[in-house]
Amino acid sequence: MDQYIIKHGSHAAPPFIDAATVYRLLDVPSLLEALQEGLKNFSAGPEGGVVMPVRTMIPVGDGASVMATMPAYSRHDNGLAVKLVSVFPGNTEIGLSSHQATVLLLDCTTGEILALLDGGVITAIRTAAVSVLAIRAFAPVLSGVVAIIGSGVQARSHLLVLRHVYNITQVRIFSRTAENARQFADEVQDTPVKLCTSVREAVENADVIVTTTMAADPIVCGDWVKKGAVIAAVGACRSHQRELDSKLMLSASVIVDSRDGALKEAGDILLSKAEIRAEIGEVLGKKRSDFVADGETVVFENLGLAIEDVIAAKLVYERFTAEK
Repeated sequence: MDQYIIKHGSHAAPPFIDAATVYRLLDVPSLLEALQEGLKNFSAGPEGGVVMPVRTMIPVGDGASVMATMPAYSRHDNGLAVKLVSVFPGNTEIGLSSHQATVLLLDCTTGEILALLDGGVITAIRTAAVSVLAIRAFAPVLSGVVAIIGSGVQARSHLLVLRHVYNITQVRIFSRTAENARQFADEVQDTPVKLCTSVREAVENADVIVTTTMAADPIVCGDWVKKGAVIAAVGACRSHQRELDSKLMLSASVIVDSRDGALKEAGDILLSKAEIRAEIGEVLGKKRSDFVADGETVVFENLGLAIEDVIAAKLVYERFTAEK
């Protein structure tokens, strides 16, 4: 009886693909191309072959920390995965990332686990890649001043990926911790850097703005943002959090990664009562003028989707197995 029970367990331990290997194998141009098609499939509804619920979150402790599960299946990509992710803001005080994550990639035919992958790097790079797809779709020209608010992993990954498609004439950095901003600035090469002493100084007249904070209250005001700017709002991913004030949200064309997700999680939208213009998957491959007027400011609310994890994990796994 013991052997019968054991036989019905997993036959072999799946490989774990660590952070350094994920980073090495996750080719940005290939990821951008795959994500563009995946997001279009997601927004196409049942015909697109993507099955993905809004992520489930549970509060931990006093509720400041959360654990989430993010499953998705893509028929087109023949990909099936679930990401387990935790957000513990206090981790930064002890030298750990506030986000901890692992992706389980499964075989679409048998349901067996093919691999476990470090989810931190996948989350950082795929999130930035989706922001960059939105910036590429909506920026009038792919050259200009970029303001980055925050100095953590997402700030760095956005700069890394943005350089693949955007000519950055100057990057402005603001972080509430000046030393963190200086460390980030010291890592930037081949691009003029300006360390700013306020959010306003960073965003005024910037062409692209990326917010990567966990602010509970707005830190970017509409009065500071020039018309026609493109803003990727990344940090506020819970219904009570917001990075952008109501004047900015109500005057901009608001694009989201998922309507269902935004109407459940995006505090910037929920608290300002801003209207959603479109999902990014509805926009990609179409004319900018179909969605925004000349000179209109665009806000892209980038909450992050499980289908993005499926696509990124599958790209990494295919390259990982090809090397074996």
